[in-house]
Amino acid sequence: MRGTLSLWIGLALSGSTALLALLSRVWLPADPLRMRIPQRLQAPFGGAGGLGTDAMGRDLAAQLMVGAWNSLTVALAAVAVGLMAGVALGLLAALKRGWIEALVLRLTDLLFAFPAILSAIVLAALIGGGAGTAVLAIGLFNIPVFARVTRAAALSVLTQDYIRAALLSGKGSARIAWDHVLPMIAGGLIVQATIQLALAILTEAGLSFLGVGIAPPHPSWGRMLADAQTYLTRAPYLALLPGTAIALAVLGFNLLGDGLRDWLDPKGAR
Repeated sequence: MRGTLSLWIGLALSGSTALLALLSRVWLPADPLRMRIPQRLQAPFGGAGGLGTDAMGRDLAAQLMVGAWNSLTVALAAVAVGLMAGVALGLLAALKRGWIEALVLRLTDLLFAFPAILSAIVLAALIGGGAGTAVLAIGLFNIPVFARVTRAAALSVLTQDYIRAALLSGKGSARIAWDHVLPMIAGGLIVQATIQLALAILTEAGLSFLGVGIAPPHPSWGRMLADAQTYLTRAPYLALLPGTAIALAVLGFNLLGDGLRDWLDPKGAR
């Protein structure tokens, strides 16, 4: 029951975030970059209508919608980078063992030593900030997560009798991984990807807040929080709106991951 509730609440919250992001590609209530100084700092549902305006008179509803698209695209790209590289490394370690497995494990330990925010700051100093830097930094942090999850799940699959039968039939390691291992561990990888997506959204917001994520003037939830610092007492809604959006999106994908885990593995849930 709890898993089903988590699944539906997660679907509702994460689906709403995704729909908001997709809607921003076809319709916006206003130009998110248009500055209207006479209408600056309008409260939600005030004279400017909608969710109000920021210190430059830009429409907050439009910024939140475009910010949802920017946050989700960066998070999805970063998780995709970590998923592809991590799964490849995890399968390699599980199939080859020996010194190759030890090398992969030490590589994941090395990547774990550099959090995404620290990696982004270093990359920003080397190649500059921006969405690409955020994707690369968050993706690098996701690689060891997926590598270790894949290796652990693959090792349990490789002990099954049908794997020995496949080896005796002459199948190579790559074919066994594609035909037998990946289909069996796909459910766990989907759950892990959903949870990492929530962390990626939160990390992207932190990077944009620090100025090394999505570069201005492109809207970003983290950038909106950074810009709101000066007006916390005068216009607290400037921080509450993007902060609430981040919290709901992260909560939604976390609950979705929990619900998917319980749904894909009901015995484990019990």
